[in-house]
This record gives sequence, structure tokens and C-alpha cells, in this order.
Amino acid sequence: QAPIKATCEDMSCKTGFSEDVHSAVVSRTVHGGQPLLNVRFRSCDGNKKISFGSSEPEDFRVGEDGVVYAERSFQLSAEPTEFIVSAQDKETQEEWQMRVKLTPEPAFAGASEKDQKKIEDIVFPWQQYKHSSPLKRQKRDWVIPPINLPENSRGPFPQELVRIRSDRDKSLSLRYSVTGPGADQPPTGIFIINPISGQLSVTKPLDREQIASFHLRAHAVDVNGNQVENPIDIVINVIDMNDNRPEFLHQVWNGTVPEGSKPGTYVMTVTAIDADDPNAQNGMLRYRILSQAPSSPSPNMFTINNETGDIITVAAGLDREKVQQYTLIIQATDMEGNPTYGLSNTATAVITVTDVNDNPPEFTAMTFYGEVPENRVDVIVANLTVTDKDQPHTPAWNAMYRMTGGDPTGRFTILTDPNSNDGLVTVVKPIDFETNRMFVLTVAAENQVPLAKGIQHPPQSTATVSITVIDVNESPYFVPNPKLVRQEEGLLAGSMLTTFTAQDPDRYMQQTSLRYSKLSDPANWLKIDPVNGQITTTAVLDRESIYVQNNMYNATFLASDNGIPPMSGTGTLQIYLLDINDNAPQVNPKEATTCETLQPNAINITAVDPDIDPNAGPFAFELPDTPASIKRNWTIVRISGDHAQLSLRIRFLEAGIYDVPIVITDSGNPHASSTSVLKVKVCQCDINGDCTDVDRIVGAGLGTGAIIAILLCIIILLILVLMFVVWMKRRDKERQAKQLLIDPEDDVRDNILKYDEEGGGEEDQDYDLSQLQQPDTVEPDAIKPVGIRRLDERPIHAEPQYPVRSAAPHPGDIGDFINEGLKAADNDPTAPPYDSLLVFDYEGSGSTAGSLSSLNSSSSGGEQDYDYLNDWGPRFKKLADMYGGGDD
Repeated sequence: QAPIKATCEDMSCKTGFSEDVHSAVVSRTVHGGQPLLNVRFRSCDGNKKISFGSSEPEDFRVGEDGVVYAERSFQLSAEPTEFIVSAQDKETQEEWQMRVKLTPEPAFAGASEKDQKKIEDIVFPWQQYKHSSPLKRQKRDWVIPPINLPENSRGPFPQELVRIRSDRDKSLSLRYSVTGPGADQPPTGIFIINPISGQLSVTKPLDREQIASFHLRAHAVDVNGNQVENPIDIVINVIDMNDNRPEFLHQVWNGTVPEGSKPGTYVMTVTAIDADDPNAQNGMLRYRILSQAPSSPSPNMFTINNETGDIITVAAGLDREKVQQYTLIIQATDMEGNPTYGLSNTATAVITVTDVNDNPPEFTAMTFYGEVPENRVDVIVANLTVTDKDQPHTPAWNAMYRMTGGDPTGRFTILTDPNSNDGLVTVVKPIDFETNRMFVLTVAAENQVPLAKGIQHPPQSTATVSITVIDVNESPYFVPNPKLVRQEEGLLAGSMLTTFTAQDPDRYMQQTSLRYSKLSDPANWLKIDPVNGQITTTAVLDRESIYVQNNMYNATFLASDNGIPPMSGTGTLQIYLLDINDNAPQVNPKEATTCETLQPNAINITAVDPDIDPNAGPFAFELPDTPASIKRNWTIVRISGDHAQLSLRIRFLEAGIYDVPIVITDSGNPHASSTSVLKVKVCQCDINGDCTDVDRIVGAGLGTGAIIAILLCIIILLILVLMFVVWMKRRDKERQAKQLLIDPEDDVRDNILKYDEEGGGEEDQDYDLSQLQQPDTVEPDAIKPVGIRRLDERPIHAEPQYPVRSAAPHPGDIGDFINEGLKAADNDPTAPPYDSLLVFDYEGSGSTAGSLSSLNSSSSGGEQDYDYLNDWGPRFKKLADMYGGGDD
């Protein structure tokens, strides 16, 4: 490596640059912000404020301390680079200039081994004081040019770089050290320094892609560790080597281009990166297309910008219907594309030719046929098929159909099937066979997007659709429908009202005449002739009927033909009934209340007439002549056309209920009148006109509603009583069903009976076992034969007379009284204990066990032989063990 030299000579104090031309050798590759050299400016007056500038400010800038920095990264040309550095006093505007000459260092690979062994000496700057002179000279710090070291060096290691020394090492024993990343900071141990000689060395190969430069600081101290020199900065730049291939960001790139594109149309951009220095040839890439598949219509349909990677078209003829996709192999090479020294890599570019509407839809036939029954809607009558070479299911392929002629009334529409792209001719309005038997439509097919420029629709984009209408049996229809007839009410039954007929629209079908029938007649007033449709009445027409609304009566009739299939139609006959004076007016309300005195006693009444004007009001109100008491007691005054007021004529009328007849006459021609009875309740009133003897008035007469309410209450009460009686009877029956079947007198359950004697022994077999029957079945005593009785019954004998003790007996008579009572008891056959059978429950007849009544209790039980108990079965085994077996 060539040494970098810089000198500074002593001279007398003169403000300005220390030299007119400053030369420096720097690396060929300059990075932005990299310090290059330090221009020395001497100021005899230390108070001057100097600012520095450069004639090439876009490339170089000068700091306030005189250090020249690279403003951007660039490559120095082989020729020296010169520029002017200026200094200006900010106060006096005095200016000084010097010329800087930068020479690129020679390539490291070209240096000989001998030159590599020439190690540069870097001398620490020092300050010299001259005490004999009033002037103080200060030697400025040097800016050491960067040390350039190639990456991936093969050694041997450690490899010496520079030797650092101080001018004071002749008089002092110094120790040298370096600090910073790569030395004592991570990654540590890359650079080492001999502390005695100051020899700086690198210990292993460097990798610019990991660390592009190292910034170290060299130190010089004495043996006591005292600093003898200011630290100097050492910059070590790692020179890039072409050790990385270009790498594409994607191995497969996808792009699109419309078919029919003109040459020069941009398609896509591919990009590769190189880990080497992008500002050096090692990282400068160039692109090119290695191959194209397929090669039709031209093997060079595309080209690529070798610097940017932009792919564009260079030939015409892109047709998606012929070639839908192109595959390009793209190569990226560094060293500015040098095929000899550059490294390369490849990627694939897939270019899809997108569809444009350059193919119009074409019908598969010039004429299509279809048929449709008349009066049918939403029916597909024809299926129009087209072909389109464009990409399916795209706007350039989707077809739209429009009718250009043959359907002036808009009875058809054409929908598009989204799957098949066919046109579906559909009927949207009913068609009458008797009016139109055939339609010939003209249809054009288009795409959703316009055709590409220069493409025209061929004749195949238009077709004809012939549609035949099929005649079907249609429903008859009444004319007019509805039909309005005006008729006075009161028309008698059997009168001819009108003729209501229908028409059959099927003029071209042979069928018999229509038949008529009645479909709806709410009041059952009409009938229709089934052949000619003549309508006659079957009852008197009454405008006041509940089936008449707003003077209108509606009836519906049916007309049927005998076609295949039979069809029918309905028609409505509306009869507007004109009013006649066939109803006399009536009084309303039917009941009223007034006071028995003259004042206040007015009753307002209203006349009601079902007829309408002019057969209704105004009405005339009057009282009849008979009986004479009516006019004597009452008077009536009309207060309006429909209302009148009834009041007492006399001063007092006894309280009670009075029937007052009123004659009401309407205004019809002829007049209609009726006599209505108004039931008036006369009562005593208070000062407010309210009745005070309501109870008496109510007792005189009870309304229908009150009577019905009373009857309902009585019926409900009777039903409740009947239900209670039925419930009580059912409860008694259930209670009786739970009782025993035996007579309560013979029921000895839950009774404790004390016996002094247990009866005879086992030899006593003189008992009639037929008496072991259900007690209820035993014959009454009246029909029992003599000598046959139940042994558990009390014998029938005369009651003996037991002695009666006197109220105050003598003490000596007590013994006699007891003896007489004992004798009487011994002779009493009715006194217990008598031999009896206790019936606990009836278990039926036919028991295999004998009678137990002969079991005898005796003091000589040991003389009794109980061995026969062993023959009675397992039930008596316990008794046999207890009493049998001899002396045991």
C-alpha cells in the first residue's frame, strides 16, 4: 500500500492557508460523510471567526475545523480530482483560497509483495512552545487518510497495516494501544497493536457485507499510564470484492399485458439485489432475457431494460386466443453485465395475455323457433345460443341480447343464462291467439363491454326468432262485468229482471253454447236460465234487507263451456234497488220516564223509518182520539222533522206505568202511518226531576232483562244443590263399600275376650262346621230349625233374675248376696263363658283342618298323648316338638 504523506513547514506568522496546493491520495471509492483530509489555516489573531467553503459543494464540504468531508458516495475517476477550498473572515469578509488535488490510490491487487511490506508510519502530532518568543506556535492535529483493506484476504495473519509512533518516543518509553469496534469492542480481536513498536495488524479476513468500515482510536501513554499525545482517529475501509451473486427478490415474477398491445407497452419490472457494494462494479447489475416460450408469433416479443429491469413489448401480434401465456427466463449479472468477470443468476417471468373484447358474439343459427300457449306469461319459448372466442365469464364474453324488431307491444324479453351465455326468450305479457298467431323477432347480441377499436359486428351477431302461438280453451267472460240494473224494491217473485250473458273468446274452436248457473245469491232472490241467461226473481226484492248495502244487492253467476278442458267465467250482477214507501215509521225509544207533576215532565221521542227520502221524514206526530184519557192526560208537540216532545196535559198524574199510543205519519206518497205505543213510567220526583219512588215503580213492572237474570240465578243455585246431593250420596256409597261384610254386632275384631275355660279337648268333635260361613249368609232366627244354631251365638233363654242389693244392706247380708249371685250365674245359660266360635274373617269353605274348639286345657296335660301332631304337617311341627316326644 502506498504511504500517505502530508507535511507542514514552519514559517513566520501569516494569516491564511499553510500551502497553496494540498495533495492527498484517497481510495477510489468515496463514501458520503467520509473525512478525506484536513486543510491547515493559520490565524495570527486567534479571535477571527473563519468559515470554510468548497467550489464543489455537491461533492465536498469543509467543516469548521478544516476537515474536508465527502458530501456523497461516488467513484473517483482515474484522473486527479481538483477543487477550491476557500476561507472567509465573517467580520472583515476577507477571503483566502487554496487548491485541493485528490489522487485515487492504485489497485491493491496490482501492488507487489515488496510494496505491501512498506508499512506507513503515522506520527502523533505534538505541541511545541517557544518561550523565548512572544509568539506561540501550535502544530495542528493531522487527519489520517483512511486505510483501505480488501475483504476476504487470505493472509498470512496477523497482517501488518501501519505503524503508529510518537516523536517523543526517543526521550520517553511509550506504550501504544487502539480502542474501538474491532479492537477492544465487539467484534473484538480483529485489530491488534504492538504496544512497544506501535505496529497495527489485522488478525483475520474481513467481510465488507458485515462491516464496511472500522473507526479506531490510537493512544500513546508513558510507562506510568500518563497520556503523552492526543489520540488520533484511524479509519479502516474494507474494500469490496465480487464475492456475491445477484439475487432476485422473487424466483417467479407474474405480469399481465392486454392482447393486441402495441410495441413499447410496459408489462412488468423484475428486480435483483447484490450484497456487494452497489456503487462499485461488483454491485452494478445488468438484466437480459435469455429465452422466451412459446416463440410465436415472434421469438422476441419482449425486451428488458438492462439497468432497471423493466419488461416491455417490442413486437405486435399478442393474441390471447392463440397464446395465453409467455414464460421468460431473465438473467441478472453484476460487474455491469461483464460476462467474463461478472456473477449471474436467473429468474422466471410469467406474462399472461389478458383478454380484450376483440371477438363479437355470433349466433349458432340464423333463425330460431319456438311456441307458446296463449295467455301464458313467464314462459321460456326459445333458447338462443351464441359463441364467443373471448375468455369465458368475463365482460368481453358475457352476452346481452336486445330485440331490434317484431315486438312493438313489448310482450317478450330476453334474459341471459350466466352459465351458458344463452339467450332465453321469455313471455312477459299474455298473448291472444285470436289476435296474434305468430311473432317474428329480430335479435342482436352484444357484449357487456364495447368491442376493441377497429373490430366490427359481423352479420352472425343478428338472428331471427319465429314464435308460434298455440290456441287453448279460454274462459268465457260476461259483458259487461259487472252489470248494473236499477229496479224498484217490491218486485214480486217470478218477475223477469234482466238477461246476463257471456261470450266465448275461442272463435276458432268448435264447441256448444255456454251454460249458466248461479254462484252467489245471499238472499236467494234470483234464478238464471241455464241456456239464455235470463234472470228472474224468486222472492220479493226488499231494499231494507240486511243483504243490501247502500241500496246495492250483488249476485254472482257462472258461465261454463264444454271445451277441453272445460273453462268457466264469473260475472257480477249489481241491482240498485229504488226505495218505495213500504215501511211505516216507529217511535223510539219504546219506554220513557216522567214525573207525576206538570213540571218537569217533557219526554223527547224520535220517529224511525227504514225507508229513505222522500219516503221518510219529516214526520207528523199526533195522539189518537181513543181512548179519551190519552188526549186528556197527554199532549205531543213536534219539535223537528224527526223529533217530538210528549208531556202531561194535567197538573198531576198518579204514579204508575201508562201505555201512550202515538200516531206517526211519514212524507211518502202515498203516506204511511203507524200507531206506536210508548210505555211511560210516571213517578214522584225531587226538585231535580229525579224519581224518588223507584221501588214502587219497579214493583209494578219488571223488565225482561231482570227476569232473565233472576231465572239464571235460580237455575245455577239448583244445579249447585243437585251436585252437592250427588256428591254426598257417592261418598256414602264409598264408605259403605269399605265396611266388613259381617254384621257389626257379630264383629269381634279389636275386642279382647276373656275366657275362663277353653272348652273340651281334641275328642270334642260335636260341632257343626257348616256354621263357619259368612255371617251375612246365615239364615235369620225366625227360619232356623230348632237345635241348629251358631255356637258363637248367645243362647236364647229367659233372662234369669239376679238378686238386687238393697240400698243400705246389713253387713252380715253381704256374704248371702254374693252366694245368691254366684248361684244365679251358674244356672244362667246365657252368661259367658259359653262355648263359642269367634269369627275373625271368612276364608271360604272346604278347609282341611278340623275344628279347634275341642282343644282342652287341663292340669293333667302330661297324660295327654300329642304324638298325632306329627301327622298334621309342618305347620304343627313346633307343637309336636313342644308337647310330644314322651318325657322329654
